[in-house]
Amino acid sequence: MKAMIFAAGLGTRFKPWTDHHPKALALVNGKSLLERNIRYLQSAGIKDVLVNVHHFSDQIRHAIIVQDGWGSNISISDETEEVLETGGGLKKAADFFDQGSFLLMNVDILTDLDLSGMISFHHEKKPLATLAVTDRKSSRYFLFDEKSRLNGWKNTQTGEEKISFSCSPMFEKAFSGIHLVSPDIFSLMHRQGKFSIVDVYLDLAATHPILGYDHSGSRLVDVGRIASLTLAETLFA
Repeated sequence: MKAMIFAAGLGTRFKPWTDHHPKALALVNGKSLLERNIRYLQSAGIKDVLVNVHHFSDQIRHAIIVQDGWGSNISISDETEEVLETGGGLKKAADFFDQGSFLLMNVDILTDLDLSGMISFHHEKKPLATLAVTDRKSSRYFLFDEKSRLNGWKNTQTGEEKISFSCSPMFEKAFSGIHLVSPDIFSLMHRQGKFSIVDVYLDLAATHPILGYDHSGSRLVDVGRIASLTLAETLFA
């Protein structure tokens, strides 16, 4: 299985570090977020990894070369001209995924989710995509029916909702930034340029099964803000 780590973001919530460095190279107990997630993928036998880059991309390239990919085969998807977000970034990288389902993850997520278990679930159920989710508190949620099939999204702060199909009850789950995806997604992605993969999922959820994989109880930190570093260093020594 191959994987893609989304590392092209500007990291505006991670200033002042990102005034001079990419967030992907922020250190948690002496190891960068990128290194930690490369090694995390290795724990599930995934060593062919694509990393998209934009902000201070030269620093990420240098770190990968100096560290010899931390033992993995790392390729670069260059978004120097424009950040394409998760959907556009994936579409640009389509040629990298030449066989079977693949894994996507955000570089600023640290977790001990059992990837092998999630992969087995995905292979057994054969959905278009499997989304790692938990019961943790968030301002944005994916919505699922009683069979854990995605049917919508909501922002509790703004009240915005996007419903793919109606059902009752609906269950709110917070997305963990890790997903397993069938290569069928590429023939179904009709958006162009810069767009979120979440919008693609919501476009397709009514006609293609997209499932949640609940790993509540696993350690997880979204290291999206400087304030998250203390918790990350406590949980991931």
